[in-house]
Amino acid sequence: MSITIWIDADACPVVIREILFRAATRKQIPLVLVANQLIKTPPSKLIRCVQVPAGFDVADNEIVRLVQPNDLVITSDIPLAAEVIAKGGQALSPRGELFTENNIGERLNIRDFMDTMRSSGVQSGGPPPLNQADRQQFANHLDRILQKFSS
Repeated sequence: MSITIWIDADACPVVIREILFRAATRKQIPLVLVANQLIKTPPSKLIRCVQVPAGFDVADNEIVRLVQPNDLVITSDIPLAAEVIAKGGQALSPRGELFTENNIGERLNIRDFMDTMRSSGVQSGGPPPLNQADRQQFANHLDRILQKFSS
């Protein structure tokens, strides 16, 4: 059983990309960054960047088109995570939240509610900055997922 890691790279924090670069190299797993700009990657036959045209959901649509069952997608985009899960893939946020069939519906509802609130003028701020606990949670979930696919 093989796996590819896909990164919704336009919004993925550099520190999380670096964790992923090390994990892909250590576990010998292909890693693909998808973004509308070229992103610097370490020299590796396993790591590559796919540049897509700028535009709404262009990178997301490319990831959904290419993702295979069991593949892992790193994204904080809830609708993208839902599509990945529907295709049999796995989705993990840069904060370490694992999206599953059991929680994605609730996450979509919360997202839609917050969109409605923002469009009615409610200021919700944004997420807090990524902290050490978030990075650790991300690394722990990543390790558990990749453990199943060790070469």
